[in-house]
Amino acid sequence: MRPATIAALSPQDRSRALAAMQEDELDLVIVGGGVVGAGAALDAVTRGLSVGILEARDWASGTSSRSSKLIHGGLRYLEMLDFGLVREALKERGLLLQRLAPHLVRPVQFLYPLTQRGWERLYVGAGLTLYDAMAAVSSTSSGVPRHKHLTKSHALRLAPSLRRGALVGAVQYYDAQVDDARHTMFVVRTAVAYGALAANRSRVTGFIRQGERVTGVKVRDLETGEDIEIRAKQVLNATGVWTDETQSMVGERGQFQVRASKGIHLVVPRDRIQSQCGLILRTEKSVLFVVPWGRHWIIGTTDTDWSLDKAHPAASSRDIDYILEHVNTVLATPLTREDVEGVYAGLRPLLAGESETTSKLSRTHVVGHPTPGLVVVAGGKYTTYRVMAADAVDEVARGLDGRVPASCTHRIPLLGAEGYDAAWNTRHRTAAKYGVHVARVEHLLQRYGTLAIEVLDLCVADPVLAEGLSGADDYLAAEVVYAVSHEGARHLDDVLTRRTRISIETWDRGVSAATPAASLMAPVLGWSEEQQRKEIEHYLARVEAERASQQQPHDETADSARMGAPEIVPLA
Repeated sequence: MRPATIAALSPQDRSRALAAMQEDELDLVIVGGGVVGAGAALDAVTRGLSVGILEARDWASGTSSRSSKLIHGGLRYLEMLDFGLVREALKERGLLLQRLAPHLVRPVQFLYPLTQRGWERLYVGAGLTLYDAMAAVSSTSSGVPRHKHLTKSHALRLAPSLRRGALVGAVQYYDAQVDDARHTMFVVRTAVAYGALAANRSRVTGFIRQGERVTGVKVRDLETGEDIEIRAKQVLNATGVWTDETQSMVGERGQFQVRASKGIHLVVPRDRIQSQCGLILRTEKSVLFVVPWGRHWIIGTTDTDWSLDKAHPAASSRDIDYILEHVNTVLATPLTREDVEGVYAGLRPLLAGESETTSKLSRTHVVGHPTPGLVVVAGGKYTTYRVMAADAVDEVARGLDGRVPASCTHRIPLLGAEGYDAAWNTRHRTAAKYGVHVARVEHLLQRYGTLAIEVLDLCVADPVLAEGLSGADDYLAAEVVYAVSHEGARHLDDVLTRRTRISIETWDRGVSAATPAASLMAPVLGWSEEQQRKEIEHYLARVEAERASQQQPHDETADSARMGAPEIVPLA
């Protein structure tokens, strides 16, 4: 099954989508543009349903852009004996690696340092043997090599930065990683290619009801200020940590509650830790990952309750010190605050239970039908988004007239995936054809898959776009233009934070790239000079507020400092 078109999320397409959503009653309208909402849009539209998806901010602007960037089964869930969740996640990992998104999801190897002789190697080895076996039987292929036991000397050759006294040996194993924000955007774009209607910066302000039944949503187009109504046979609430707030618009308490857990990550340059692979370290509460990320490392995460602003969770000085303290227990040369390039904080939507600690709350998901016409999906983890989406659409289907086909998204590659292996193997030819270095082609293939050709074609049409973006020359200027014309970016923050990772990958957090990027975006979006200035000022204020929050000792003071930078588009 192929999409009808290689869809773009252009400004014009967004306007057309909002207009089309108002014309006829849809089978389903989805509230929430994170990975679960995006997955549900793709699942529903490929079953033949008419679908609209709405997001108040940007695609993946919440939890789905602020994860550990891992696609994994979850070793700690195996230790908790949650075999079902691990098996399910490992199956999804295999599908993403081999079929659905090989251009966005790739294997990554980790070292698990052992600190105790004898029993720990047996314990960890047994767990990873089970992990590998579950991966092998849960899909046609796990997509990654099996684990290996290493001596101390072998481990230190792979990771010379490890302190000799921090380990007695190690185990090497594999999982996978993803650029979560780009992946979510690709899921939305693939859904649009199959016929879904999608609009970001479109806030649901209420539900339309006929008696007890929900029959649609009231929406404010935040770009124009226009209020519209969209009718649908079923509405799906897929708003993650905002589930309770969205549910309250119906005037009823939901069937379950979602609790937010904050996790922060640090980004440091690759040369600060000499290692050929990532690290997984135990802490007293959970685990800490050191994940290779291009020319950087991502280190995280924390796991603490959060009840403050959900749109912009703030990392405090205490959070940063916690991560540095724990990673430094194994490093020969400790990291300092001066080594930290970027910091980001995200919230996990956990199903509230009896436990008082967020690390023990459930990562499984639930689907409910609390009110006729309204379905709610909540909980889960990024890796299993497709299963969550399928379960949610199954529940939607029960409320629709007629038989709805079963989910088929396990066989639907995302845009850019089909032909990816061939494109990678012929990358030298592509580089020669377009007159660029092969490293540039590799960079583009790992961000766009086979759609990289569309970015390169922009460079042919305007050779200036083939140059590196000033202030962040790992990225081409063409990528900024493409983010606006094809990937739904509406504001400077969308490009520097989610379409690219400039905001966490540069020492100045994207400040130098802000003006050049805004000037590239302006013609596509029709910005005036005044709007360009406003976008730049907002971005600089956001960076300043985040830096200020990271100097604060507690969540409350960090949140207050972060709130010093208002939204570029007010949600009211």
